[in-house]
Order: sequence, then C-alpha cells, then structure tokens
Amino acid sequence: MFGLSFTVLLEVILINIVLSGDNAVVIAMASRNIPKRQQKKAIFWGTFGAIILRLIFAIGIVYLLRLPFVSFVGGLLLVYIAIKLLLGEDEENHRDGGLSFISAVKTIIIADAIMSLDNVLAIAGAVEGNIVGILFGVVVSIPLVVFGSQLILKAMEKFPIISYGGAGILAWTAGEMMIGEPKLKYFLTEDLHLLIPTAITVLVIGLGYISNKIKTA
Repeated sequence: MFGLSFTVLLEVILINIVLSGDNAVVIAMASRNIPKRQQKKAIFWGTFGAIILRLIFAIGIVYLLRLPFVSFVGGLLLVYIAIKLLLGEDEENHRDGGLSFISAVKTIIIADAIMSLDNVLAIAGAVEGNIVGILFGVVVSIPLVVFGSQLILKAMEKFPIISYGGAGILAWTAGEMMIGEPKLKYFLTEDLHLLIPTAITVLVIGLGYISNKIKTA
C-alpha cells in the first residue's frame, strides 16, 4: 500500500496514538467553556482547520524545518496558549457563546498546528519521506484526535481539576519543543533538558492556579 510495508503503516498508526494525546487535550480545553450546543461544532471546525495545516506541514516539512528557531518560537506560543486556556475566557463570552466559539476554534487550530510538528516529523521519519505515507498518517490522526478530545472534555466537565493536568501536558510539550531547537543543542546541558520543561510546567500551572484563586476570591 502506497509503496510502504504493513509494518511501517502499523508504526505510523502507533505514532499517532502516542502523539495525538496532547492535541486532544488542547481541543478539549479550548472548547470546555463554550455552550454545550456549540462544543461539537467547535471541535469539528477546529480539527478541520488544524488538519488542513497539518497537510500543509506534511508537504512543506523539509523546508519549514530549515527556518531557524521554528521549534523554539512554537514552544513559546504553546506556553502562552496553555496559560490562556487555563485562565479561560471572560464570563460574558461564556454566556454569549458567539465570540468564545470563534476564539475556541482559532485556539484549536493554532495550538494543534504547533503541536503537530512532532507528529509530522515522527511520521516523516517512519515512512522515510514518502509523501503519500505522511498524508496517510495525517488522515489516521483525525478520528484519534476527535474521539480523544470528546472523552477528555467529558472528564473535564465532571472533574474540573483535570484542566490543570491538561495545561501541564501542553506546558511540558512546549518545553520539549524549546529544548529541541537545533540551534540551541550546543548550549543546553543534559540537566537543562529536564529542568526547562519542568520549570515551564510548574510556572504555567502555578500562574493559572493563583490567577483563578484571585478571580474567585
């Protein structure tokens, strides 16, 4: 199939199962504060937009990665998004539903696209640059992300504390993207490879917790 062995296709599917978790988390967090009737629409349109960007990444990944500090800047953006998702939108937007729906879709597309770099890279390595194999991997990821985000969303509705865990996952992913920047690999020691993602995760969760405490005080 597509000039790829069954083993390679299975590897692509397994990569998606492992790496689609954080994408599902960001979709669930972005849509958790909008009216229930709009949540499925936000997940659909957000995922649709993100998949389009994944396909573009899949085609241009070789050229994209030649740009300096792409991974580092992506990590910084993800830190901002993790904090924003943890703090939530204004209550007026929650009740109105209009602005928050657009905001949720926009956040899903941006964050999912940023985090899709690792998915596309891993798949590109598995299929050895076979563009059809890369596209197959992107298509396989769609049901995994959509189904996973709906499960996480339901869990967050029952246990709001899970949102801190979700923000932590996004923050850790951001830290790993930043230390994975090729331009910085000669300056970062082994200790920093663990310290930076840990510090970013603690900072994001801490800021979110303190800000939410102040708002509810």
